[in-house]
Amino acid sequence: MKNTSYRLFLITCLALISMAALSPVQAQTSRTRADLERKKAEIQAKLKEFDAILRQTTANKKETIGSLNAVTRQYQTQSRLVSTLDREVKVLDSEIQKNEDDINRLENDLKELKAEYARMIYNSSKLNRNLSIVAFVFSSNNFNQLYMRLKYLKQYTDSRKQQAAQIQALSLELAKEKEQLEIRKQDKEKILAEAQRERQKLEAMRREQQGIVNTLTKKEKSIRSQITATKKQQQQLESMIRKAIEEEIRLAEEAAKKEDSRATKTEGSSLPMTPEVAALSSSFAGNRGRLPWPVETGFISQTYGDHPHPTLRGIMVPSDGINIRTQPNSNVRTVFDGTVAKVASMPGYGETVLIKHGEYYTLYTKLQSTSVKVGQVVKARDVIGRVATNSDGEAEIHFQTWKGLQKMDPASWISSR
Repeated sequence: MKNTSYRLFLITCLALISMAALSPVQAQTSRTRADLERKKAEIQAKLKEFDAILRQTTANKKETIGSLNAVTRQYQTQSRLVSTLDREVKVLDSEIQKNEDDINRLENDLKELKAEYARMIYNSSKLNRNLSIVAFVFSSNNFNQLYMRLKYLKQYTDSRKQQAAQIQALSLELAKEKEQLEIRKQDKEKILAEAQRERQKLEAMRREQQGIVNTLTKKEKSIRSQITATKKQQQQLESMIRKAIEEEIRLAEEAAKKEDSRATKTEGSSLPMTPEVAALSSSFAGNRGRLPWPVETGFISQTYGDHPHPTLRGIMVPSDGINIRTQPNSNVRTVFDGTVAKVASMPGYGETVLIKHGEYYTLYTKLQSTSVKVGQVVKARDVIGRVATNSDGEAEIHFQTWKGLQKMDPASWISSR
């Protein structure tokens, strides 16, 4: 009986240890799925924002480069959602397979445990078939034998209770695994249905995107003319920015030459700075990747740098900043504390504001109106104007970041959405 009890105990321990050994894998899988759920929620929130913004232009929607850029970004985001759903299905497949493996293992362990228990009961009944428990105890030849038989009976009773508890523990674990398996199968069906719906939306976006491309391809002459005009406007805007920053540098250098000046120019700096200006500059740099967006809602419709034209082969389109598509009449806000360095109206861009943050600068353009003046001190999120809406019904702000006379990618400075 001792050998049987040991075997029962060993079976239970091995079953429970194997479950415990897999717990880190289960935890990792749960974290992976939780991460995917969070990512899915973020993407769905972005798509809702796309829909809310693009609905504003439905009435007078035209096939323009701006609309193509917006639809392309929407398509890319929708594609990410479908990809995330596919990954979630794969994670669930892995979880389901693991559940099924655990169930098979537990069923085998439980079967063996019950068989061992039955053998123990059978063997015990054979030993005491013709002898009651009372007779077995009091038929002892001496006190020591009596004591040993009582001790044996207690061990036998404890062993049966322990084995019953072990069987119950494995039975509960098996029921739990079966319940989890059913839940995960239901989750998988829901996600597969959701993925199918999102794929249909993705295909509709692809057709819309291709339709705009086909229309714009037929307008090559006017598009080339528009590209030439846009490049000229970009050069005018860059020239204005450089002149304004150069003037700020000149004024800072002149102030630094005065006897009572506390301004110094450190290595790598674009201009001499007082301790206060240096602190502001350092604070701006320290918030890289955490600055608020210049508008409350919106999405980046054009990124920083040179890009191939979406319809004309071999043509590169430069961008010194990013374009953010937003709601019409949205407030435009400064992204950090600073001082207004320039307010101007630029061809092709409309009202424009340049704000100085120590040796850093942020530019806000494509505004319909401004509410600040040169020299005005502003705080982060202060409203400096309203976004303009073009003839195609597109409300879009152009945003740039500079360090001295060096351009930087604004997307790396604002917080991710």
